[in-house]
Amino acid sequence: MNNLNSWNTIYQTMDPVAFELFGLKVHWYGLMYVLALVVALVLAKYFAKKDKFNISNSLLDNYFFWVEIGVILGARLGYMLIYDPNTSYYLLNPWQIFNPFANGEFVGIRGMSYHGAVVGFVIATLLFCKKYKQNLWSLLDLVALSIPLGYFFGRVGNFLNQELFGRVTTEPWGIMVAGQLRHPSQLYEAILEGLVLFVILYFYRKFKKFDGELIALYAMLYTIARFICEFYREPDFGIGFVAFGMSMGQILSLAMFIFGLVLYINLRKKTFKF
Repeated sequence: MNNLNSWNTIYQTMDPVAFELFGLKVHWYGLMYVLALVVALVLAKYFAKKDKFNISNSLLDNYFFWVEIGVILGARLGYMLIYDPNTSYYLLNPWQIFNPFANGEFVGIRGMSYHGAVVGFVIATLLFCKKYKQNLWSLLDLVALSIPLGYFFGRVGNFLNQELFGRVTTEPWGIMVAGQLRHPSQLYEAILEGLVLFVILYFYRKFKKFDGELIALYAMLYTIARFICEFYREPDFGIGFVAFGMSMGQILSLAMFIFGLVLYINLRKKTFKF
């Protein structure tokens, strides 16, 4: 412990609050979340123009509004139903699910589930495509190109917010948390699930053979990356390891991988239509 450097002890010197505005604390996580959304939208517009997707900028703006509502609802409800140890409390007091105040202090909305966000995103996309008569699979391919780099900033936000800690480690790059060195697993996820996936899909998009291929590949590649990163991430509090030494994140990732594989096969055979 005597050889710790400034990186190991960064949480002891870093404030998760970036600044205060009219008495409200603005967290780095919130700023990273906004940055993630902006990056995803900018990339969507870039690829829509460069790769000639049949959707206008104004319609993309509208779509992102729909998706953001779906993601927030799905992520929060998913966390509450799957991970939160106080599920029964929220079911009896549903108005508290999105209450950003605790003991009279603004703390923001904490506890979001990625897999819940996926469900909310899918529902919002289906409704949007039905209302505006858009090609579902083409739109989802555009989404697959836009999400990963935005996701990178989301995971950096988790790191800055000092949450979703990694497992205990002896590696020299570990972060000191409550007297123990832990993997900076949030950064592992940012790189593997964000940057690496973006690079792969960016270069592969020119070889796309059918609409829906990129989103199916994203689903499979993301779950592989998430499954690997979960080996370095502390299992969710109150849940621990679910089965066969796997965390809930790994169980859900396996289910998502199977779904992505089935989707890929059926889209390739043109047996799945919307």
